[in-house]
Amino acid sequence: MALEILQYQDLIIISSLCGIIAFLTTYLAMPRLIKKLQEAEIVGKDIHKPSKPEIAEMGGIGILLGFIIGLFVAIYLYPKLQFTLIITLLVILLVGMVGMVDDLIRLSAKEKLILLWFAGLPLIWIAPPNVDIIYLFLLPLAVTIAANLTNMLAGLNGIESGLGAIAMTSLTASCIIMGKYDVAIISMAMLGALLAFLIYNRHPSRVFPGDVGTLIIGATIVVVAFIGRVKIIALIVLIPNIIDSLLKFYSAGVMERQDHSPTEVGEDGKLIVPDGGFNSLIRSVLRRPMSEEQVVIIIWLIGILFGSVGVILSYVLKSQII
Repeated sequence: MALEILQYQDLIIISSLCGIIAFLTTYLAMPRLIKKLQEAEIVGKDIHKPSKPEIAEMGGIGILLGFIIGLFVAIYLYPKLQFTLIITLLVILLVGMVGMVDDLIRLSAKEKLILLWFAGLPLIWIAPPNVDIIYLFLLPLAVTIAANLTNMLAGLNGIESGLGAIAMTSLTASCIIMGKYDVAIISMAMLGALLAFLIYNRHPSRVFPGDVGTLIIGATIVVVAFIGRVKIIALIVLIPNIIDSLLKFYSAGVMERQDHSPTEVGEDGKLIVPDGGFNSLIRSVLRRPMSEEQVVIIIWLIGILFGSVGVILSYVLKSQII
């Protein structure tokens, strides 16, 4: 028992260390990355500002870098989890590569779905024993769906990285409460990288995550969900993204990004919902003109609400296990 407690303490320390190292790596890398992206003219217009400034795109590379370094530390410090962490690293790297390609050449929705499914395939190597073929098929499909969900609720300064950090905080807390300390290593590494990125991505944003940043958030949630057997909690933390996607699908069906009418900006700098077009969680919040910061905070609060429900549920599930 004493040995078991010591092991849990070690895992919590390793998880925390991975989160700190991921944070520092992303935080220190971002200024140079932003400069390089601007020099390479990999930029996008911040359409929610009256002046429409050009902002560095594909900043999610910094998130990916921090996450990778954080997991490298875990692989070195906790060899018992080496294989699982390597598979996790492979999946997130592949999803990140799909995001990079999409950022650079704009994949169609069908192409992105197919590539994301293949990116999630390595997860079958760490699937539970004696599962059927349907379960194995659903693993990469879950990666595809979740990655797209976190990619869709986007467009405002800090909204993606903030929601991602909230989801990772909820999953980390839930895993620790349920005694799944080893899985917390993965969520802590992503949490650290996202918090560092948020410093540069919050309003007024100096960098956008791009698809390379948004896709890996959803993929990480799925990895934690299946490895840690916390699928219900992961589903709950994704509810804001699910609501957003359902509103868009119900109002406009399947649409390519370029067909979307962007939210408009008034002369006073406040966001306004354009006449017609699709519905979304952001536009549902915009019942009246609001500043971009206000909208993002409201969406974050919605994320915190469902994240808290996930944490509370972890207590209930823990008591049932006991």
